[in-house]
Amino acid sequence: MKAKVDMENNEVKYSTVSIRDILANNGIRLTKSMGQNFLIDTNIPKKLVRLSGIDEYCGILEVGPGVGALTQELCKTAGHVTAVELDKRLIPVLSDIFKEQTKVSIIQGDILKQDIREMVDKYMPSLDYHVCANLPYNITTPAITAFIKSNIFRSITVMVQKEVALRICAKPGSKEYGAFTVYANYHTKPEILFDVPPECFLPRPKVTSSVVKMIIREKRLLNAKDEKLYFKVVRAAFGQRRKTLINALFAVFNDTHSKEKITEIVTECGFDVHIRGEKLSTDEFMELCVFFR
Repeated sequence: MKAKVDMENNEVKYSTVSIRDILANNGIRLTKSMGQNFLIDTNIPKKLVRLSGIDEYCGILEVGPGVGALTQELCKTAGHVTAVELDKRLIPVLSDIFKEQTKVSIIQGDILKQDIREMVDKYMPSLDYHVCANLPYNITTPAITAFIKSNIFRSITVMVQKEVALRICAKPGSKEYGAFTVYANYHTKPEILFDVPPECFLPRPKVTSSVVKMIIREKRLLNAKDEKLYFKVVRAAFGQRRKTLINALFAVFNDTHSKEKITEIVTECGFDVHIRGEKLSTDEFMELCVFFR
């Protein structure tokens, strides 16, 4: 079926009615399994793009464009937008909306199965790479991890569930603080920009969303060998949150370190023997890691 999209001055006027019409005209019913929630408040994409800090020198990777509300705002500012959409049914819609826009590339596929570096190099050479997206809820953590691991982006600005944003930006000792917090803060400098209520989406999610911006650190804090050990220590510390740091570490490092040695390491770092891993900051984990070399 050919996409039917009402255009005005080469732009779609997004609203609850227009998005419903686009979906109905193309026989599309939204699928919960894909985590699809389309923005209907046009102020949100504008604010997201403005606060992301992108400009004409930026090549943007967008994941989950849906029917293009954010894509339309991105291409007004960015040098190029590569939009990756999993739902094959939406490709004709997006292709129709952006058929006159040379700064947008529409890709059908699963971002978690893509060679991200190869893809952005192909469609956006000579630009500074950034991520800007309303991420599908069901791939938030693995997608952010993939963006960081690709080691090609300067920033990641994404709309996610508020609880995920709080986890990324959590402070040591809080209930949200965990291994993914440490991972995100080791590689980036994250901050929550603003919240987005459920009524800004179609269909309405049951939770509030937040836009989080993550500035990629320019230099690695550790070399590759120490980095591998660092995250082994972090995973061990959070593997059994109810245990003390000493017991959690011993459960993983007992083949190379005695409990007495681990106790000595923890106390030499200035930590109480009863402390739990959730109390340590990113820097304190690095200090602890030094003694496990």
